[in-house]
Amino acid sequence: MNQSISIVFPRGIKLSIKREDLLHPHISGNKFRKLKYNIQEAKTIGAEQLLTFGGAYSNHIAATAAAGKEYGIKTIGVIRGEELEDKVAGNPTLSFARDCGMHFHFITREAYRNKIDPSFIEELKQLFGDFYHVPEGGTNQLAVKGCEEILIDDDDCFTHVACAIGTGGTISGIINRAKTHQEILGFPVLKNAELSTDIARFAKQSNWELIEEYHFGGYAKVNAELVEFINDFFDKTNIPLDPVYTGKMVFGVVDLIKKNFFPDNANILMIHTGGLQGIAGMNRELTRKKLPLIKTEDT
Repeated sequence: MNQSISIVFPRGIKLSIKREDLLHPHISGNKFRKLKYNIQEAKTIGAEQLLTFGGAYSNHIAATAAAGKEYGIKTIGVIRGEELEDKVAGNPTLSFARDCGMHFHFITREAYRNKIDPSFIEELKQLFGDFYHVPEGGTNQLAVKGCEEILIDDDDCFTHVACAIGTGGTISGIINRAKTHQEILGFPVLKNAELSTDIARFAKQSNWELIEEYHFGGYAKVNAELVEFINDFFDKTNIPLDPVYTGKMVFGVVDLIKKNFFPDNANILMIHTGGLQGIAGMNRELTRKKLPLIKTEDT
């Protein structure tokens, strides 16, 4: 569902947001798209369990656990940080995943760096038995196929499409579906020198660009300025934004409009990739740091 933003911008610029966060109450946004064909494939080959990777407040972990519960497949989450094992009850993301039936395997941050090493995956199979492997963040060829369905024919009117980037799967799918007249803008949420290469592995067109100055210091890093922007945007539009992904992208798009980055009469579509489940955990961190809290529909 596309929703126009009721904020007046100069030079005839129009701004809309695609509410992918409304796809499903728990498997929302790009996580729904990424898991769709992977779950289908796992069921087709008769896999009895699915294993994936993520951190303390991972949207992907929460969505995978919810998908496993909904579609009847066991899930295993390899979680970065041994210290989290005794803190599940106080972590909204992990406690939700646990309640969905996900089994956790907590490992050190050093061991977590081996998450794509075939020998490490084989060690996990020795530990848990055979499983269907979904990479961290969900990005693989089937995930990109699912993300190609984000844009539809009604979106061909837009001149620019913007989305946040983690592992690069979502923007790859958008690039593949985009029309040649559209410019796809990706806003990375972490510093990753290999990101362009990762996207190029899956992207079939060249009409895309990375805007790298809006990550606010790195993955899951936020400050008072970003929180204030997210809350002001919510007050004006009644659209909640997560602080890790979509909030940074929307901040970047609005800032670029002010800096005359876009041409006159640009018609911009921003993709809301969900991730709202992470706000509860982020607000705990903001409380600890004595910073303003992020507003949601429940506050």
